[in-house]
Amino acid sequence: MTERTPILKRRLTHEGRITFVAVGAGVPATAVALILLWAGDFSFRMQWTLTLFLCLIWWGFSFAVRGWVISRLRTLSNLLAALREGDYSFRARDARNNDPLGEVMLEVNTLGETLREQRLETLEATNLLHRVMAEIEVAIFAFDEGQRLRLVNRAGERLLGQASERVLGRRAEKLGLADCLRGEPVAILNKTFAGKSGRWGVRRSHFRSQGLPHQLLVLSDLSLTLREEERFAWQRLVRVLGHELNNSLAPIKSISGSLERLMLRKPRPTDWEEDLHRGLEVIRSRCDSLNRFMQAYTSLARLPRPKIGPVELGVLIHRVIGLETRLPIILAAGPDLTIQADGDQLEQLLINLVKNAVDAALETQGAVRMGWIKKKDRFEVWVEDEGPGILDTANLFVPFYTTKPDGLGTGLVLSRQIAEAHSGQLSLENRKTGHGCEARLYLPLEQQERALGG
Repeated sequence: MTERTPILKRRLTHEGRITFVAVGAGVPATAVALILLWAGDFSFRMQWTLTLFLCLIWWGFSFAVRGWVISRLRTLSNLLAALREGDYSFRARDARNNDPLGEVMLEVNTLGETLREQRLETLEATNLLHRVMAEIEVAIFAFDEGQRLRLVNRAGERLLGQASERVLGRRAEKLGLADCLRGEPVAILNKTFAGKSGRWGVRRSHFRSQGLPHQLLVLSDLSLTLREEERFAWQRLVRVLGHELNNSLAPIKSISGSLERLMLRKPRPTDWEEDLHRGLEVIRSRCDSLNRFMQAYTSLARLPRPKIGPVELGVLIHRVIGLETRLPIILAAGPDLTIQADGDQLEQLLINLVKNAVDAALETQGAVRMGWIKKKDRFEVWVEDEGPGILDTANLFVPFYTTKPDGLGTGLVLSRQIAEAHSGQLSLENRKTGHGCEARLYLPLEQQERALGG
C-alpha cells in the first residue's frame, strides 16, 4: 500500500487532485449527518430521502468548487497561451487587488500590456532597420556558420546582379564573396561584381541569431569616393604648383623684359653691366628656388617603402637630439624598447619634429622637451615646445604650406607619410596647458611587419 500511494499521486492530475480535495472536504460533515440520520428514530422513507438530498448537496458543492477553480486556471492558461502566440489583445476579468487570484490576473494583464508595447517598439525599430537597409547604398550580407547567405539588402542584390530569391541560401563561394569572409575584418579589395570592377571597402563582424553564429559582411564602393578625392587632390596640387610657378616666373619675366629693354637702349647707361648682373642674379635665385621646390615635390611623390628591421628607440632618440645644436633638448626618457621600423625614415621624421620645435622655441626663448612612453599596444614619442603655438592648424599637413620665410612646406607632410607607412599616426596641436605646441607620434608595438605586409 505504501508503494502504490506515490504512484497514484504521480498519476493524478491537478484537476483530479482538486476534485479529490473538494469531495474529501465534505466527507466528515456528510458522514456525521448520515450517522445521526440513520441512528435516529426516522422512517425508512425519510432516511433515504434525506440521505439522497445530503449526497446531492455534497457532490453539487464539491463539483461547483472544482469547476470554479478549474475555470480560473483555464482562463489563466488561455491568457498565457495568447501571450505566447503574440496576441496581446486579451485581458482577464476580475483583475483586482486584495485578492490573490485577482492579483495574479492583474499581473498577467500588466505583462500583456508591457509585451504589447515592447512588440510595437520592436516592430517600429525593425521596420526602420529594413527601410534603412533597403535605401542605403552599401551592400549588406549576412551568412550563417556554413557560409550560406541568409540576408541581403537591395544594394547587395544590385551588386550581385540577382534578386534575393535567387541568392538566399547559396554559399558565399558560389556568389564570389568567399574571399571577403577571410582575412582581416577591415580591408580594401579590388574585385569585379556583375561586370562592375573597382575598389571595395570590406567590413566584417560577427553576431548571433537564434543562438547560432553568423557573419555580417558590408561592402562599400570606394571608386567614386576615391575619384572625388583624387580630383580634389589634383586640384590642390595644380593650385599649389601654379602658385609656386607664378611666384618664380613672374619676376623672371619682368626682369628679363627690363634687361631686354636695357640692351636695346642706345646709348647704354654707364652702369648697365651692374644692372645686368643684378638682374641675372635675381633670375638665378628664382630658378634655384623653383628647383628646390621641384625636388621637394619629388621627395613627396617618391617616398620609398619602409625597410623594416629592429630599432632601439632610446638610441635613435638620443642620436636625433645630438644632431640639434642650436638649443639643448630636455629629455624625458621612457622604457627600453626595440621596435620594428625603418630606422632611417623614423630618424628623418623625428629630426623634422625636433627642428620645427626648436624653430618655434627660438622665437620666444622657450624650451623644447622630448620623450617617449609605452602603453598597452603602442608607444608614443612626443616633442613639445614653448613657442608661439600654431595659428592655422587646418593647413598643417597641406603640401607646400608653410609659415616660414625660407620653408618649403614638405617636412610635416613627409613625416606623416612616414608615420602612416609604419601603420602609425602623427598629430600636431597646441598644448592644452601653457603656450607652444605638441607633436605626438603613435606607432604599434606588435605585428608591425604583418601590418606593413612584410
